[in-house]
Amino acid sequence: MALTRKQKRLSIIAVLGIVLALATALILSALRDEIVFFFSPTELLERPELSGQPVRVGGLVLVDSWVRDGENNAFAVSDGASEVMVTYVGLLPDLFREGQGVIAEGRLTEEGNFLATTVLAKHDENYIPKEVEQALKEQGNWQGKYE
Repeated sequence: MALTRKQKRLSIIAVLGIVLALATALILSALRDEIVFFFSPTELLERPELSGQPVRVGGLVLVDSWVRDGENNAFAVSDGASEVMVTYVGLLPDLFREGQGVIAEGRLTEEGNFLATTVLAKHDENYIPKEVEQALKEQGNWQGKYE
């Protein structure tokens, strides 16, 4: 039985639709492991189910909280309402300072500490990460000194 022209077109469109759906599913499943969500310290501590999952936490590094022993670093990140202790092994960015904005990527432990694998610091005095700025504004701690 020969297919009509219309049936051939419909079967080609159906096959292309299936291929497109499979490609989209594969891409989304691959990206799912790469997506890292941002949280303020308050949001992070309110969600214990995030323990062990890769996330980003951002805020201001509390003054006098940074303890350094060689490449071992510990510091507190705050959004004004809550704070999270962050530990990081490695060299911190040159622009890392107490009292300035920072974003740390890593995992929250069950004890409530944050084990960072990456630390990002602001790149000049007129910049603070948008996520950190938004979190500070939501907590009522934004002073606008970076604007």
